[in-house]
Amino acid sequence: MRRSILFSRAILLGVFLYAFPVVTVIAQEKIGVIVVDVQGDFTTWKKGALAVPGTDQAFIRKLESATALLARNGFTIYATQDWHPADHISFAVNHPGKVPFDIIEIGSRTQTLWPPHCVQGTERAKVLLDNNMFLAIVKKGQNTQFDGYSGFQDDGGARTEMHAILGAAGIRKLIIYGIATDHSVKATAIDAVIRGYKVAVIEGLSKGITPEATAKALQEMRAKGVLLLKEIDMTRIAAM
Repeated sequence: MRRSILFSRAILLGVFLYAFPVVTVIAQEKIGVIVVDVQGDFTTWKKGALAVPGTDQAFIRKLESATALLARNGFTIYATQDWHPADHISFAVNHPGKVPFDIIEIGSRTQTLWPPHCVQGTERAKVLLDNNMFLAIVKKGQNTQFDGYSGFQDDGGARTEMHAILGAAGIRKLIIYGIATDHSVKATAIDAVIRGYKVAVIEGLSKGITPEATAKALQEMRAKGVLLLKEIDMTRIAAM
């Protein structure tokens, strides 16, 4: 992105207007973008196994347009990708007599059971946006024994390469959005704050499973210091 350049651009994406007013990019505070889990199994468009309401083709196209605009303006774009082995512990089919959304005890922890989703190498595990926009797609949830909602680590504490990749690029601020607000978006945003990043989550580019769970997740993120924006507002993001 050109430094210290005044630009104002507004485009209509679906029902949202994204305005990019004055932006001064400071080299030591590079801004990265993490697009979370935009995969077939989480969308109604692809009739996914864990489809989140509101994730139709129009919504995915809106994400594509917004991400492409950020990329054209010089932001470094990353993605996360759920990438489960078929024998993952969270899949109900791997627990005889259990069904999706049952909650079981595994040692000292509880585990929500899901239908098989985002299985490695399957069509609906693919990231639906143009993969050429991403400097890196960080896979998560690969350990059979733990869920991996966050783009930074799984529930067992095993780290992904996300923090190292961002550090190598000099990224200190993050714009985060995607699917689902109340699961992977929340976990990724909070883990980013814990690691010292300044974080903005874009509500208008994210979808949650239920209004109640989404509202609770937004409250939790705000309490952790995440900046919540209805739309991309570069003035507020630059001022984080």
